[in-house]
Amino acid sequence: MSVDSQDSPAPIVVKPGPDYPYVYSRYLEPIAAVPLGVPVEIYTEDAFESHLHSSEQRPSEVLGKYLNPQSGPIFIEGAEPGDTLVVDIADVELTRDWAVSSHIPGFGGLTSTTFTRTLQDPLPEKVWIYRRQEDGRFSYTDKFSVEPHPFMGTMGTAPDLEVLSALTPSMHGGNMDVRDICAGRRTYFPVNVPGAYFYTGDCHAAQGDGEACGVALEITGKVTVIFGLIKGKTVTWPRIESAEDIMVVGSSRPMEDAARIAYAELVGWLVEDYGFDKWDAYQYISQCGKMYVGNMVDTYYSVVGGVRKPGPNPAQEILGLPPLN
Repeated sequence: MSVDSQDSPAPIVVKPGPDYPYVYSRYLEPIAAVPLGVPVEIYTEDAFESHLHSSEQRPSEVLGKYLNPQSGPIFIEGAEPGDTLVVDIADVELTRDWAVSSHIPGFGGLTSTTFTRTLQDPLPEKVWIYRRQEDGRFSYTDKFSVEPHPFMGTMGTAPDLEVLSALTPSMHGGNMDVRDICAGRRTYFPVNVPGAYFYTGDCHAAQGDGEACGVALEITGKVTVIFGLIKGKTVTWPRIESAEDIMVVGSSRPMEDAARIAYAELVGWLVEDYGFDKWDAYQYISQCGKMYVGNMVDTYYSVVGGVRKPGPNPAQEILGLPPLN
């Protein structure tokens, strides 16, 4: 692991490795300490640590017990329990010209798994290599190609006590597989431990809603973020903001409970920051809310509930956060 820092406006560069954590934990040694308000470029491995790279491979013979290597933890200077970590995502860059997807035994949304048991035989193992074409799209066949939409499958902070798998999404963030964790978004995570202990990884070149087979277009990446803090105020579940919308990610099983979390937290956000009456906020999301599934394959399912911003966010103006474009 190396960390390079220069005078502003040059970014801080964080290059993890060779050993990556596969958990979100407060008990690991930080790989970097970074200040607020400075661009930070974080390099990430793909979900398979680049071990899966040929259609001739069988995942069960190549991969180890764990998936989703993380870049982290990163210590955020000034972050204290009870704060909210604000992460402005400036850019998500794909750092190679091919992506990989696969069927992994006992994993996916349409097969028997450890948590959804049936007597169905495992799906046949298969690896797809998608290569970037001259037009920028990714293709493995002439039947179809995929337009890239780079985003980070995992992002979040360390829980306050337990250690969670990097495959698990929950209140801390984690493996949400949400397409709105992309460039131009502002994300909010709870600070549970001193320094927040920020992690990210699992860069996706693209992914359909739900990540049905459990494996998106997995690729190495570089995400550029700028950290901020809301002191003395925390969020319970991850929040996302774009120039037009506010969104909340809920993760649970069954999936309807994840949806309830997302919309209930969205009601609270409208009350806290936009001056809504609670029941007016419930009406607003009932008539204008939007929802999609991040993943239907992990230990918990992730659902995003969102709504158009009803106006400027006065709380952000007071905090001095820059507007989103």
